[in-house]
Order: sequence, then C-alpha cells, then structure tokens
Amino acid sequence: MRIEWWILLLVNTVATGILFFIPKNKIRLAIVAFLFKQLITFLIGLVVVELGLLEYPVRLFASINRTSFTFEYYAFPVVCAAFNVWYPIGRSTLIQLSYYAGYSSVITIIEIIIEKYTDLIKYIHWDWYTTWITICLSFLISRLFCIWFFAKGTN
Repeated sequence: MRIEWWILLLVNTVATGILFFIPKNKIRLAIVAFLFKQLITFLIGLVVVELGLLEYPVRLFASINRTSFTFEYYAFPVVCAAFNVWYPIGRSTLIQLSYYAGYSSVITIIEIIIEKYTDLIKYIHWDWYTTWITICLSFLISRLFCIWFFAKGTN
C-alpha cells in the first residue's frame, strides 16, 4: 500500500479520535461548526479544484469528486469543531488572534509537508500563504456563524 493511503487512514483515525474528546455539553456547538465547515469546504474546495489552482492526485472517491473527501469533508470540519469547542471565550484579543494563527499555522505546516512529500495534494497556482489565509478566514467565518447561530436562541 502506498504511503498516501496510510496517511489517509491515519488522518481519518486521528479525526475520529478528536471527536471523542469533545465535551458532551458542547456537542451541539461541535455539530453546527462541523456542518457549517463542510458547507464552506464543499463550495470553496470545488471552485479551487475546478479553477485548476490545486489538485488531489490520490484521494478517496476519485471517480465522484476531484476534491479530497478526507480533508475537505471530514478532517478539516472535525478540526473546526474542535476549534470552536475550545475557543478561548472571554480571553484577551491577543490570545484569540493567537488561537486563529496557531490552528491555521499547524494545518498549513502539515499541508506543506504533505504537498512536498506525497501525491495527496499538488499546488498548481497556489502557495502556502494562500492556504494559511483561507484556513484562517474559514475559521473566522465558522466562528462568526456559530456565534450568530447560538445567539438566535437566546432572544
């Protein structure tokens, strides 16, 4: 089995493991963040691939979709759920900005390593900083959506 398939298996296993650490009292928040992130990654992921900005040579469901099912529809939304569940509410702006930067940087570094050493993703007209910016913006959008979604129930 190629290293790419082992990485996909590992990513799916780790993402599933993260779900077990979400506190029961925050499961609703995690589900909303997860589903909203899937919406974002579905739309943006398809556009990016169709425009030829990047490609996923090795992926699950290759005959159905040209994006990476594992990353776009499972791993990244799980990380977003964790991001929102453990978001530092009530902390200083610096801590909150560091939270965004930290999550975005870790994911970007992992993606750079995967892009350089495997066939899971190939940058065509894409750069690491584009990844970092889009990840950070998607976290911000999902956070704002979760705030809005749960504020509606308190009125």
